[in-house]
Amino acid sequence: MPSSPHVIVIGAGTGGMCLAHGLLQAGISVAVYEADQTRKDGLYGYRVGIDPDGSRALAACLPPELYDVFVATCARAPRYFNILTERDHPVLSLKLPPDTDPIDSEKSVSRMTLRQVLLTGLERVVQFNKRFTHYEHEADGRVTAYFADGTWATGDVLVAADGTGSRVRKQYLPHAELVEAGVISVAAKVPVTEQSKALLSREIFEGLSLVFAPKGYFNIFHVMEFKWDREGHAKQNIGGNEKDLIDNWPGLLYDNTRDYINWGFAAATHRFPPDIMKMRGTELANLVLDMTPDWAPNYRELFRLTEPSTCFPINIMTSKPIPQWETTNVTLIGDAIHTMTPGRGVGANTALRDAALLAKNLARAVTGEMTVHQAIRDYETQMVKYGFDAVKESLQQQGGDGMLHKPVVGRVALGAMRSGLRLVNHLPPMKAAFTKNLLNSRKNED
Repeated sequence: MPSSPHVIVIGAGTGGMCLAHGLLQAGISVAVYEADQTRKDGLYGYRVGIDPDGSRALAACLPPELYDVFVATCARAPRYFNILTERDHPVLSLKLPPDTDPIDSEKSVSRMTLRQVLLTGLERVVQFNKRFTHYEHEADGRVTAYFADGTWATGDVLVAADGTGSRVRKQYLPHAELVEAGVISVAAKVPVTEQSKALLSREIFEGLSLVFAPKGYFNIFHVMEFKWDREGHAKQNIGGNEKDLIDNWPGLLYDNTRDYINWGFAAATHRFPPDIMKMRGTELANLVLDMTPDWAPNYRELFRLTEPSTCFPINIMTSKPIPQWETTNVTLIGDAIHTMTPGRGVGANTALRDAALLAKNLARAVTGEMTVHQAIRDYETQMVKYGFDAVKESLQQQGGDGMLHKPVVGRVALGAMRSGLRLVNHLPPMKAAFTKNLLNSRKNED
């Protein structure tokens, strides 16, 4: 195998494109093959949280000027962290300190926007409408990927970045199973208007808010406000370098993301009707209304104002951790190997961490510090440990077997949780310590 390999990446998701940037920065040849027909396809218009680990990975892989675009296109950072009851009563409300560090900070970004940022500069690298079918190893040790349109591509390394339903994983590691986490989520968007804005308190509108309710019901509210207006121009209060970055960034031509309220309702699978995964739009929003008759009127009105085309169900899946496998020139990153629940909010960040580590190791192979095989082996050794640790911890945070989902014990656990958090909310020293621990937990995922 040559010291400077040609890398084939299957999937133009967050991890795959971050990897492609990192490889290009290191002078390594790379080609990305994506099943979507165009760069606008797919449901990418929802929030993803980028923690400091994710930012460090992006900063390591992206050209500096593109990383600046990423920061400029993030939504306004939450100013509050709230835990609420289903009746809109605050249990805990923390005012978050402003954090302007471009890397060591928590960020919120639209998935569509992040996709367009990562595609910037990769136009000649990414090929769309390429649905991967299988791969074969050649006699010389190289690997060929085959696609549904009858074409193929041969490289020295093949990287699976094709997400939860990875076809590469199914061929390469057929024993790496996905199982249902026992939780279904319904996600949707409500455009920010004077009407919808009036339904939320300032703390909720400007913050990240979690609703814990009886029966194990859970909801998240997050308002995404961007630096551009409905016409796609920098807002009047945005100036200087940020305005220039937004006005000159070509990705906004492909991005239809505008200010919105993101809500996500979740419950144990058995709480939903059997045909939940076939529902969409207004029918699905009405189902959430039917399940929350005693919730606060303003929350229910937001459910009613849902933009139907944005409402869809997610049967949350999780990987079953497996022992490390024998290393070859096929490897995997992100959800292709360690799908996890949203419980810890680190799925995308773990994929970015994978991309940065693999790119760094392959760059070391080019300089002769290690062979390509050693580079992949070292990457997999580290990734299997931190990736599957994140899978386990995320399932503990959001799994259908959790205490809050149990019929009787769940109410007791919910009451105890609320009592403890209310105590924290009314004691300034405990509140300050809670805030510090919350912020530090997102800055020290290593």
